[in-house]
Amino acid sequence: KMAMSGCVPGGCCLLLLLALAPGPGGSLLYPRDTPSRERKELGGLWSFRADFSPGRDAGFAQRWYRRPLRQSGPVIDMPVPASFNDITQDPSLENYIGWVWYEKEVLLPLRWLQDDHNTRVVLRFGSAHYYAIVWVNGEQVVEHEGGHLPFEADISSIVQGSPGVPCRITVALNNTLTPHTLPPGSIQYMNDKTRYPKNYFVQNIRFDFFNYAGIHRPVVLYTTPSVYIDDITVTTTSSESVALVQYQVSVVGNALYSLSLSLRDQEGKVVATGDGPAGELKVLNPNLWWPYLMHENPGYRYSLEVKMQAQVNGALLEDVYTLPVGIRTVHVTSSQFLINGRPFYFHGVNKHEDADIRGKGLDWPLVMKDFNLLRWLGANSFRTSHYPYAEEIMDLCDAYGIVVIDECPGVGIKMPESFGNKSLQHHLVVMEELIRRDKNRPSVVMWSVANEPASELSQAAYYFKTVIAHTKALDPSRPVTFVTDANYALDHGAPYVDVICVNSYFSWYHDPGHLEVIPLQLTAQFENWYKTYQKPIIQSEYGADSVPGLHSDPPLMFSEEYQKAMLREYHSVFDKKRKEYVIGELIWNFADFMTNQGTTRVLGNKKGIFTRQRQPKSAAFVLRERYWKIANESSCLPPIIKSHNLFL
Repeated sequence: KMAMSGCVPGGCCLLLLLALAPGPGGSLLYPRDTPSRERKELGGLWSFRADFSPGRDAGFAQRWYRRPLRQSGPVIDMPVPASFNDITQDPSLENYIGWVWYEKEVLLPLRWLQDDHNTRVVLRFGSAHYYAIVWVNGEQVVEHEGGHLPFEADISSIVQGSPGVPCRITVALNNTLTPHTLPPGSIQYMNDKTRYPKNYFVQNIRFDFFNYAGIHRPVVLYTTPSVYIDDITVTTTSSESVALVQYQVSVVGNALYSLSLSLRDQEGKVVATGDGPAGELKVLNPNLWWPYLMHENPGYRYSLEVKMQAQVNGALLEDVYTLPVGIRTVHVTSSQFLINGRPFYFHGVNKHEDADIRGKGLDWPLVMKDFNLLRWLGANSFRTSHYPYAEEIMDLCDAYGIVVIDECPGVGIKMPESFGNKSLQHHLVVMEELIRRDKNRPSVVMWSVANEPASELSQAAYYFKTVIAHTKALDPSRPVTFVTDANYALDHGAPYVDVICVNSYFSWYHDPGHLEVIPLQLTAQFENWYKTYQKPIIQSEYGADSVPGLHSDPPLMFSEEYQKAMLREYHSVFDKKRKEYVIGELIWNFADFMTNQGTTRVLGNKKGIFTRQRQPKSAAFVLRERYWKIANESSCLPPIIKSHNLFL
């Protein structure tokens, strides 16, 4: 990687923008077509250019956003959503660090553009990694820090009144990671001129997955009335015969309005009604939201239709939004995790948004393949390692009953400077954005604020006490955790979590090749943590790399047999401790995934039980047999599920 200046690529611009980055604004209800709202998807090919200029700042110096991108230099076609890294044959783009530019011209429907001041036009990005600035017709409309959460801008005043004129959307995107981004990173310049070209630098990261960049999730334009439903918050409580759905609705644009609410079951029958901006709906004999394999009808959701009416300049405006609602409760004891009052055992996976060519871009065939594999496997849960996943994926978790530990991008927090106030303030904003997005999802049962931070550092105590308290204040209804690989006696963040999540790789990173140490070391791990904290424990990562088709008996590292043998050693301990206080096991990883190049990585991390192309290794069948056995211990499952017939 080359830069022709002595600063971080695009650094003067990036650091200034980070200092000015706005905090979260209002709601970000997912764009849906309703009687009062329309949306236009902007996926497909966008014009694209990477800024290879000295300092990566030519785009700002020359104001590329002021005119069509093709007029300031050559462009290539780039698919959206997708990472840009693997699309071309250009190795300099594969590992590019700095500013890249995207552009799309689109014609808007005439009915959106009539300047009657009663229609809002909003531009929304599902995510863009990492720092984004957006212009419409040369006017800046929004900037956003963070690569995995949505952001939007009201562009009505720019596009209305100009019917027939293309709407030109320009995006500048910077993937540079610093000690204060989330995830953190650092730029290292190699100053030995006898070994490196002038101003040669690398992006250092402390996490084990490739730092893909680009517009990774859908970009949409959508409309609302000028007075509109801005946010809906729903919480639920239930008993066997009655459930209560508490709601809060915020409306923007006018202080005078009326609200009516209807809760419908899956047959369309109205089961409860309400009115006003806050209240409680009573549902008799409710259908609860149950996890997959815990009930014959998992993922049951009602539809909450919210209707707003307001008089504006003599005209009656109406806005309608329908929110899926699952009725379920979550409770944590000293040794159990309860969903709807029944003990829940996490038997699932850790994943990545990662695949050939598209990188981290949302891809529907891949998403559906993954969910079919999860259900074939008998997995009832996953953690969004190590960042929030696409809203479309979360929708399917709600619908299929897949339980989610929702993790923010707090991975690789290793440097002492990443525990300071600047990093902390950004971390708090990220948690606000994540909870604002996913607060109404029944599948989300716990927040995770970090993965494998340097929690043995003294600064970690205040840092995680603050982040966890902030998270609980934003959402008192869910437990909070972070995932640790620190020693139980040295972890300064663990006192503040509700559930202990521990990663360990006995006989892999520790005592490599010695499967015989697993029973002793894993048992001691669980007993030490529980004796210290008296909190339920999830084995949040464990596993071994295996190269598909590589076999060895007796088992040797990197063979499929070794991966199977390690799993079985772990499972024997899990089976003893899950009778006490171990409440879950999440394999690392669901599928092989790309990482930075290194002497321990052969085209990525090979700890998947499926290949990157989603073909099973031997370990997948071991895990499938185990997960279905655990599920079948529950007497509530109907015979068709117990016999595996559903996904054979």
